[in-house]
Amino acid sequence: MDIPFVDILAIGGKTNSLGEAANVIEEVLQDNARLDELYACLFHHDPWVRMRAADSLEKICRIHPDWLQPYVDRFLNELSDHPQPSIQWHLAQIYAQVELTDEQKQRVISWLKRLLASTAVDWIVAANAMETLAAFTEAHACSADETVALLTLQKQHASKAVVKRAAKLLANISLG
Repeated sequence: MDIPFVDILAIGGKTNSLGEAANVIEEVLQDNARLDELYACLFHHDPWVRMRAADSLEKICRIHPDWLQPYVDRFLNELSDHPQPSIQWHLAQIYAQVELTDEQKQRVISWLKRLLASTAVDWIVAANAMETLAAFTEAHACSADETVALLTLQKQHASKAVVKRAAKLLANISLG
């Protein structure tokens, strides 16, 4: 009998560890019919379960981005307003890996711009949102001027890592 993913993802307590998420990833890689079960964990009451589920989905996406393709509209409709940073940064990573329709791409770009419109954004969210937005900009899917403005704003972020990444991305956009 399969152990429910929510039970596996709850193992590890209230720490920043990924707990037993690697086991969930392995289970899904062996049986992708369980992706719906993993997706449902993004809505669990425990933020650690949600974080581990988001991390697991992103790691599965690295190997099989096509498996996450059917979830893109659900991500956009059900999670775009989610306040949890770990869900936000993993979604930014997933959006950079999956093929998006033009409409989905524009919705993702709008979402990334909203995330980056303030320096109060979580530093890991900012870092991943900047990377994904810069990739869309390089692919000519969004305005370089708008991206430059948002990256320039992020150079004022409290995190030195965000400031450094914003400067690096700005240099690349300027050269491109």
